[in-house]
Amino acid sequence: MRSISFALFMLIVVGVTGCSFGKSKSDQAMDAVNRGLEAHAAGQIDKAAEAYQQALDLDPGNKFALFDLGVVDDSRGRPISAENYYRMALTADPNFGPALYNLAILRAKAGASQEAIDLYRRVTEVNPESAEAHLNLGFMLREVGETDEGNAMLQRAVELNPSMASRVNLPSEP
Repeated sequence: MRSISFALFMLIVVGVTGCSFGKSKSDQAMDAVNRGLEAHAAGQIDKAAEAYQQALDLDPGNKFALFDLGVVDDSRGRPISAENYYRMALTADPNFGPALYNLAILRAKAGASQEAIDLYRRVTEVNPESAEAHLNLGFMLREVGETDEGNAMLQRAVELNPSMASRVNLPSEP
């Protein structure tokens, strides 16, 4: 009887384990997140959600998988579930800008103006180059009567991204 060569054995093991031989659970989780992103980009939302969940099974605190599941639920019209995933991502990393930003949008839609403002402020602290966060913060500040600060945030948004000028009605300077 012939024995299986080591090289053949390794091919079998790698094939059975999905090429995860020697990878940490964290690395395997990121592989699953990447598979999810590919599926998501291809419009395969169920497949993407499944891959993100696999990532969480391997690494329960994976902020990327948590965030991406929030995006999936948000796109499916499940804002409460999406918010929960964004908050869990922020538990894993309190300065995770994408989760802060998406949570701010959800809270603004829910009418929680002050919480949304606070979240947008955090986004601008974590990512001072985010024109979108400055823009949304500016509009929200204007809504609650903080016009001067709102205008300053809108001006900053236009400085960061001049194409936003057409969306912003700033007072003319004297």
